[in-house]
Amino acid sequence: MKKKLYNIITVLFFSVVITSCGGSDGDGGDGGVAHTPDTPNTAPSAVSQLIYPTSDLLCIDSTVNFEWAAATDPDGDTVSYELRVALDNNMTNLVEQVTSTTTTRTLTLQPGTAYYWTVTAKDAEDSASPSQVFAFYTEGEGVSNYAPFLADLVSPNEEDAVVSGTTSLNWSGADVDINDTLTYDVYFGTSNPPTTAVSTDLTAENFDVSTDPATTYYWQVDTKDNSGTKTIGAVWTFTTN
Repeated sequence: MKKKLYNIITVLFFSVVITSCGGSDGDGGDGGVAHTPDTPNTAPSAVSQLIYPTSDLLCIDSTVNFEWAAATDPDGDTVSYELRVALDNNMTNLVEQVTSTTTTRTLTLQPGTAYYWTVTAKDAEDSASPSQVFAFYTEGEGVSNYAPFLADLVSPNEEDAVVSGTTSLNWSGADVDINDTLTYDVYFGTSNPPTTAVSTDLTAENFDVSTDPATTYYWQVDTKDNSGTKTIGAVWTFTTN
């Protein structure tokens, strides 16, 4: 009888040990297995080069074969590319926005039109910074003179904060008609859009203005070629300290 009782106690003891080491299916965990937190995703590198159309190119065909350099992903993820084509260099007036898994894409655009394009690399979770923006023109039938491209902002950066006093406005201009001479009309003030022309027929691509502290200013540069064709510029803004 004592031996039988001893065997029962032994069995119960081992049952308790096995149960206590087995874990549970509730909130108590999964048997003591530690889970490693997910590794944060890293976005792919930015597209470093726009290959075609090159900057300020006149395309003789309105069917354009876009090409750009490949991006890399540090996690080894599959990279895709978002190609955007717009009518302005701020890329707000989009005419095409397509995704490609290769570094080329063919689009048919309107003839005789100035376009701007950029490419953004992305993986399944994150996007890189957009590439630089290039301008190009599609050739128009019977067109002998093309309007200049929109003036491109150099400084101050859009919505930048600058020291008041004398502020230097800087931009760059371009035209597919390489023999054209470009001039600029500069508008500046506190209204949006600015209506006061502070300089006209300017040949330099910079102009100094006087600014007051704690004020938001708006400025615009219209570009003209020597045939009198004018391209109305975008409105940029900055604030003084």
